[in-house]
Amino acid sequence: MKEFVTGNQAVVRGALAAGCNFFAGYPITPASSILTEFIAAFANGRGTAVQTEDEIAAIGQCIGAAMSGAKALTASSGPGLSLYSENIGFAQMIEAPLVIVNCQRMGPATGGATATGEGDVMFARFVTAGGYPLPVLVASDGSTAYRCAYDAFNIAERYRTPVILLISKDISLTRQSVDLDSVELPPMVDRTLANGNGSFRPYQINRLDDTPSFAPVGGSRRARVTGSIHDEDGLLTGDRGRIDRKLRHLVAKIESHRREWELIDADIDPEATSLVICYGVTDGAARDAIDDMRANRHRVSRLTICSLWPAPVEAIRAAITPLVQTIVVPELNIGLYVEEIRRMAGPTPVVSITRADGGLIEPATIAASMVQRVPA
Repeated sequence: MKEFVTGNQAVVRGALAAGCNFFAGYPITPASSILTEFIAAFANGRGTAVQTEDEIAAIGQCIGAAMSGAKALTASSGPGLSLYSENIGFAQMIEAPLVIVNCQRMGPATGGATATGEGDVMFARFVTAGGYPLPVLVASDGSTAYRCAYDAFNIAERYRTPVILLISKDISLTRQSVDLDSVELPPMVDRTLANGNGSFRPYQINRLDDTPSFAPVGGSRRARVTGSIHDEDGLLTGDRGRIDRKLRHLVAKIESHRREWELIDADIDPEATSLVICYGVTDGAARDAIDDMRANRHRVSRLTICSLWPAPVEAIRAAITPLVQTIVVPELNIGLYVEEIRRMAGPTPVVSITRADGGLIEPATIAASMVQRVPA
């Protein structure tokens, strides 16, 4: 059944479908309605929603809830993500499963609070000290906002990691007719709990890319939590071997499994001479541009990326077929992800289309960059 919902409502619905039962957040445009939606959703007692005094308190409460066994989510905008950054690193180090929604708006600082943008692409990738990888998803419409919110919890639970979901102001607050019930969802994932037999070491792994089993703080097992470098028992350590193993584990558990949550939508013409690679709100303009061009006998392809980081390298390279002569990357920022595409494109020319003034990129602008026509 189709419903007329905003992207923020779709995010909340996806989170609830994944078992989210705790939300904490501070009101900020364009994320505020996620807070009010969770307050309404949890009014019957199925979960807890808290309006905190600031963003630092919000993510702190979510980390505490997550380490006590809850499925927790917080939501903010660019300024809030800045305030979240220290605690995101803390969540990485203690391996706390957590979902963070960033409803992007225009510019740095307070920027344009009511204007759209997708300028937090690199910020989300490198939000913490050390450059350790985080899964970052991005919604392109209401349906993908629902699916990405659901997937974000599955990733967080399976790999005990913070996950960031990016969504633009225009998707957050614009209503679309979507059939969320028709969106195919994978099985719901819950974190692996420590068994009741033998001794428990809260950060014990066999291989670097393993995820340690979980015991909630306040439960029957001792669960140590520290943001400082620690060993398998959660105790501070100066042993360089243990330090190296812990930090390499934080990389391996994300990079080694990145293809397991790869989420893309590929519309590939094997005879295409032009390819649009897009993400976020530019997906709609790219689709319209391609429909118009195909109607005029152009051979074009599209790759829409929802699993932004780690980058879906294999999918991007596969989309760059031998006949592709031009790759177009439209972005609502100063041109951030395009450099990642250029590294993968080899000698194929890459055209960057950018807009950062709070407006949207039009389909005609994208089409003008793709001019190869099928011979009559």
